[in-house]
Amino acid sequence: MSMSESDKQGFFADPASLAMDEYLIFEYYFESTVDPTEAAAHLCQEQSTAQWKRVGVDEDLRDRFGAKVIELRVEEELASPSYCLPQDAGKRAHACRVRIAHPHGNFGPKLPNILTAAGGEGAFYSPGISVIKLLDIAFPDQFLQAFEGPKFGIKGLRDILGVYDRPLFFGVIKPNIGLAPEPFAELAYQSWLGGVDIAKDDEMLSDVDWSPLSQRARLLGAARLKSEKKTGESKIYLANITDEVDRLIELHDIAVDAGANAVMVNGMTTGLSAVRMLRKHTQVPLVGHFDFIAPFTQIPFYGVHSKLVTKLQRLVGFDSIIMPGFGDRMKTSDEEVLENVQECFKPFGHIKDTLPVPAGSQWAGSSLKLYKKLGTIDFGIVPGRGVFGHPMGPRGGAASLKQGWQAVQKGVPLEEYAKDHPELKAAIEVFS
Repeated sequence: MSMSESDKQGFFADPASLAMDEYLIFEYYFESTVDPTEAAAHLCQEQSTAQWKRVGVDEDLRDRFGAKVIELRVEEELASPSYCLPQDAGKRAHACRVRIAHPHGNFGPKLPNILTAAGGEGAFYSPGISVIKLLDIAFPDQFLQAFEGPKFGIKGLRDILGVYDRPLFFGVIKPNIGLAPEPFAELAYQSWLGGVDIAKDDEMLSDVDWSPLSQRARLLGAARLKSEKKTGESKIYLANITDEVDRLIELHDIAVDAGANAVMVNGMTTGLSAVRMLRKHTQVPLVGHFDFIAPFTQIPFYGVHSKLVTKLQRLVGFDSIIMPGFGDRMKTSDEEVLENVQECFKPFGHIKDTLPVPAGSQWAGSSLKLYKKLGTIDFGIVPGRGVFGHPMGPRGGAASLKQGWQAVQKGVPLEEYAKDHPELKAAIEVFS
């Protein structure tokens, strides 16, 4: 399927010659076993005008509809592709970066269609390319106007809670699976009394016969109001409404009517377009969880970069995104975690910021490390066992979380601050 030189050049363009607000920019890493310019041309051809003229007709559809290489860089020559398909055994490979301008008039502001072009058959089955990873998509401001983004964003979440001077404290109620709604609600209540801002369902807990969402939300909603009255602080119950797409709006209404004041959806299992649909209906903040993201993102040279998944989650309307955080358990480099966090804050047209919540085996001692690495208080900390597995119960676990942050604010070492704070001292003994 080799191309003539003239055909190949039809898929290359100087960006200065293009009206760039009419294009999305797809950025890829790829490894080719053929000439990189030919591989890049095939990549453009396959994801846009696979056949750009009719037999016997003098026409060329590429000028308006063809994707075009605007930058191509060969980074390295490899003895073989990083992941070798049987047909590429024994072949050398070129490791490349490419930026492709794709006319968004080909599909319009429709996320399923955008991803069909950027990550579909045309990209991942392109001739001559053995390995490919979609690194990023850049959207012109004009195109972004068709998207709503977060309804509340970081400021909206902080306004609900009245918390402006520290990270937000989430608590994943544990045991996460198997508890009836009554003991589950009591655990949440105790955590709110101790200082958790947001008590949440685990991502594995859904609308099930042994814990119906309607009953769970009613009991936790009542417990939330009771805790607010006792503490004088605003609280959030974050209900997981992940389900089949045709139930999302129904479950949002069930949860909110019963007492939940935020909802969580596993956006990659339901689909990002489903989240966008739900966001148009939501009355409360919408929080995303990172289920089913790793299979797409964790292989270094194949799939989709996690920062793009974060960007797309922000685009469809998540007010907060729980994401893989620091530490060995999350199998994500510090650099990649920071890239994901920055995607929550970067200028993005009119789209609001979203609150990043880097997750992974957190406890009271995690606050300082997160604050130092992120350089901002605009993040959430999301312990499970760090609150609900605390030896003094969830109230003590939540108190230790607050005390851990107080130590950061005062500039006092954790162990020293713990001398006068038994909840923090117990947390250090168990979790450090």
